[in-house]
Amino acid sequence: MPAEQILERLMREYGDSVFRMCYLYLKDYYLAEDATQETFIKAMKSYDSFLHNSNEKTWLIRIAINSCKNIMRTKWFRFPMMSIDDQQYITVDHSIEDIIEKDSIVKAIMSLNKSDREIIILYYYQELSVREISFITGKKENAINQQLKRSREKLKNYLKEDDYER
Repeated sequence: MPAEQILERLMREYGDSVFRMCYLYLKDYYLAEDATQETFIKAMKSYDSFLHNSNEKTWLIRIAINSCKNIMRTKWFRFPMMSIDDQQYITVDHSIEDIIEKDSIVKAIMSLNKSDREIIILYYYQELSVREISFITGKKENAINQQLKRSREKLKNYLKEDDYER
């Protein structure tokens, strides 16, 4: 299969997931677009060496996380940025209650430390298994399970403090 077709297929199947991962990681729409683009460029350059030890989504998410980390290491990233509170969530299909609920959950996730946030995003937003998260992060499955448990408890406490009813 030609490289262009492989790239199109990867972007069609996993583009939204990779972008969401990057956005939640970087908290900036434009940086997430850059990281997503960088992810697919790196994936195309190294697709021939992909050993299929994991599925393609897991492999791409790992590349995306590394791309996000590279962006976060730059001096530019350290400049003051618009916080997630300042960004507008404008959707036509959702009621204001849905937007407020989603905003509370996103704020709670963003309040976690980087490692806990990464695990929650991979597990709930990317719907990856503990085994896949273990592969991406290089941590043992038992450690992932423990971290998920602690992270859920932190989120629960944060949402209680924020008077989140669900």
